[in-house]
Amino acid sequence: MSIVFEKPKSLTDVELHYCPGCTHGIIHRLVAQAIDDLGIEGRTIGVAPVGCAVMCYDYFSCDMVEAAHGRAPAVATGIKRSLPENIVFTYQGDGDLASIGMAETVHSATRNENITIVFVNNAIYGMTGGQMAPTSLPGQVTQTSPYGRDVAVAGYPIRVCEMLSQLDGPEFIARVAVNNVKNVNNARKIIKKAFENQVNNKGFSLVEVISSCPTNWGLTPSEALKWVDEKMIPYYPLGVYKDRSAKEEN
Repeated sequence: MSIVFEKPKSLTDVELHYCPGCTHGIIHRLVAQAIDDLGIEGRTIGVAPVGCAVMCYDYFSCDMVEAAHGRAPAVATGIKRSLPENIVFTYQGDGDLASIGMAETVHSATRNENITIVFVNNAIYGMTGGQMAPTSLPGQVTQTSPYGRDVAVAGYPIRVCEMLSQLDGPEFIARVAVNNVKNVNNARKIIKKAFENQVNNKGFSLVEVISSCPTNWGLTPSEALKWVDEKMIPYYPLGVYKDRSAKEEN
């Protein structure tokens, strides 16, 4: 019998700790598939975040480093500059990357550091109880916005891809989702390209992945995937926001 599907070699056999319906597991698989496809597992170093994916060092079979909250791009920069032949990626949530780590994100992007960032946006602080995050939607109910996010008080959500794409530095900025088969297949291609850019020494690549958080959204897994389609994607449109190589080719 021929094998039609198998677990990526760049994932360990450790059972994932994520909540039912959380799409971190899908995103882990896509990252691992990119590493496998490019044959770079032996020279890849991942930087784990603070947040729901804090233990992703248990799930990837490549070398992993744990960074302080928000500091993953700075840690990745240090590793890459010290070991330029290695492939270095960070895996970060919205609180980690777009709140406490925003400075590290912006400055690594504007310097066009040759690293790859996988940014998981589920519009909430997942690990610490469901507080309002920088990416929480206007009117979204969270533990710290029980009447909904009031933009007059808390401001508007940060659209990371739109913001970073205005910088001169970054090579590649894109937003994908993993709430259905079509989007998962597209996300796989985009994440692979982000790693491929680093292999080819093109510079900074960031892929934002719109993800679900059924537990803190107070929804079932299927309802959460529907909420991604109806609420998240209209506010955070999918697509490639900057691809300097494609522009130069045209």
